[in-house]
Amino acid sequence: METVADIVASLDDPDRPVVHADRVHDAREFRSQTYKTGNALRHCGVREEAGVAILDVPAPAALQTFFGAALLGATVEFGPDRVVEARVLAGPTVELGEYDLPPGGQRVGWGEPPADPSWTYFERDVWSENPTFPEPSVTAETELLAGVTHGAAVEAARRVAEEYDAEDRVAVRAPLAEPGTVVAGVLAPLLAGASIVLPPAGGAGTVAVATDDAPEDRVVAPADAAPSPDV
Repeated sequence: METVADIVASLDDPDRPVVHADRVHDAREFRSQTYKTGNALRHCGVREEAGVAILDVPAPAALQTFFGAALLGATVEFGPDRVVEARVLAGPTVELGEYDLPPGGQRVGWGEPPADPSWTYFERDVWSENPTFPEPSVTAETELLAGVTHGAAVEAARRVAEEYDAEDRVAVRAPLAEPGTVVAGVLAPLLAGASIVLPPAGGAGTVAVATDDAPEDRVVAPADAAPSPDV
């Protein structure tokens, strides 16, 4: 059974747009940035059983952190509580100080440069990393999200991907804290050859992953795409 690492490895076409945000990110660029992010997270101590918490914000850096952590076998949590139980907390720099981390916890910020030199700065430390990555050791049984393995997430995403085509732009309008949003809004578009839209900067899509009304003609509810818990 496939893993998220297999999805990342397949992103090789520089002419294929995969993320629409403040600008368009092509597949090969996104894969390289994900590998760089994984390498930077490794330096922060991320590994299997060392979780990564990501603030629930619509940003390419959030998706790259998710995939980079997944390559290392870490369990990812979007939208953590104020008291974080993870090795790394990632998000906009200006918001990270509002959270408490466990001893040894690391902060990874993007946007504004951090005043604290102990924090990792995405635009400096991640972008300077190696754009290649060792063969990941994750398996279908590795936990990806709380209670959800790589295999279960990819299996659910394949079912949703059957509803998309390569011309679709899938707008993520529901919280990434919901596993069904990750499945339908992030993994499924990549499997289908479609692209991900991060509103508002990315504009509108052809499909929305949303819990409420959306400007797109088609809407996928996260609850309908949720993978089966299997951990």
